[in-house]
Amino acid sequence: MEVFLIRVLQFILAISLLVLLHEGGHFFFAKLFGVRVEKFYLFFDPSIWKWDGSLFKFKPKKSDTQYGVGWLPLGGYCKIAGMIDESFDKEQMAQPEQPWEFRSKPAWQRLLIMIGGVLVNFLLALFIYSMVLFWWGDTYIPARNTELGMKFNKEAKALGFQDHDIIIAADGDSIKSLEWGSALSNALRAVSTANEVTVLRGGKEVVIKTPGNLDLLDMISETPAFAMPFMPALVDSVAPGSNPDKAGLRVGDTVVAVNGVAVSSWNEITDQIGIMEDVYNSNEAPSGAVGGTSLPTATVVVRHQQAEALDTLSIQLTVMEKDRLALGAYFHNPYTDYKKRHVDYSFFSAFPAGIAHGARTLGSYVSDLKYVFTSKGFKSLGGFGAIGSLFPATWDWHRFWEMTAFLSIILAFMNILPIPALDGGHVLFLCYEIVTRRKPSEDFMIKAEYVGFGILILLMVVANLNDVLRWLGVM
Repeated sequence: MEVFLIRVLQFILAISLLVLLHEGGHFFFAKLFGVRVEKFYLFFDPSIWKWDGSLFKFKPKKSDTQYGVGWLPLGGYCKIAGMIDESFDKEQMAQPEQPWEFRSKPAWQRLLIMIGGVLVNFLLALFIYSMVLFWWGDTYIPARNTELGMKFNKEAKALGFQDHDIIIAADGDSIKSLEWGSALSNALRAVSTANEVTVLRGGKEVVIKTPGNLDLLDMISETPAFAMPFMPALVDSVAPGSNPDKAGLRVGDTVVAVNGVAVSSWNEITDQIGIMEDVYNSNEAPSGAVGGTSLPTATVVVRHQQAEALDTLSIQLTVMEKDRLALGAYFHNPYTDYKKRHVDYSFFSAFPAGIAHGARTLGSYVSDLKYVFTSKGFKSLGGFGAIGSLFPATWDWHRFWEMTAFLSIILAFMNILPIPALDGGHVLFLCYEIVTRRKPSEDFMIKAEYVGFGILILLMVVANLNDVLRWLGVM
């Protein structure tokens, strides 16, 4: 529960900041060009019965703007007079055009008002990335320092990769790091589009020809995955009283076989446990509750520390969350042994580095969008739960600001998409007006807004439904 609350608080803080500044971008340009802003709200305030939906509101004297906080935390809005937006204020649009309204301004001013929010989010992301580098610097494990290299699946090995290869370049571009998380994802993304991948094998550089069109989602979602950090089959810790402890597994033991299959890495151990998990959660399992009434037992052959003879242990598996099974012991993470590199940045040098990092992040996000239009990609869509889970389980300002910058880039890019009801939809129609010198009719704009709003609601429902299905273990 504590972890959940910490993540929720971080998520709400980040989203509130991003929404306020995004709407502030629209607000700034509207005021700059003398356009009246009627409402400026954090979160939405749909009315309920006799309640107007505002948790808090105030209107300064001699001001045309009401400021407030709504009850529905799905974003925010800046209601600009004389503009067709999500408020669908047809009554105002039916009145004679006023000089202080959005619709009375030149197209170039209206264009700046519409891109103001996106512009602020892009600049904010680059600024945060820069300040993160200035304050904390950049600490990472260079790819070449990953001494045990990677563990590859059969598809990767068919292309020429071998276990313990260290991926150091894709099409001549150096791979920065192979650490778990975004660094590994970036490395695999580069491999997926490369025609040549350079690996370090036995201290020598070897070039592997690759097709250049590998499916990144397949590479990541396959079991086993295309490439994962090689983790030795060395036991690092065993909880007292646990099933492995009762069976005789000890710290320092090396697992050499599971269920008669030879293994040399933690990766292969999890593959064998995964096979048992599939059977346990299938119709082949004993009758009873989900997965049956009895937990499967793995036959594990180990070499005890400083012992020559092998020992065979029978270890009953442990149920983790969502019916996942595990051996119940922790294996040594070699990344704690690899040599790290730390780079400090001055205030001024942090900006070009932060901008470059932001540009790479945006490029990666845009390149992955093509997968949304596949069945796997559609299922991978995530809503508020998926976004919230990206925040750390403990309050970590470093990670918080990195995630806030990432969300700022996503918010900016999604808003600039040419979908009616989004900023990009308004920009599209304004560009049409500038080119043709003809305004789309108000009736057309209202209908387009309804269509765009419907698309957004549908996507939001699907994304959050995916979260629920994943939580239930259905997906």
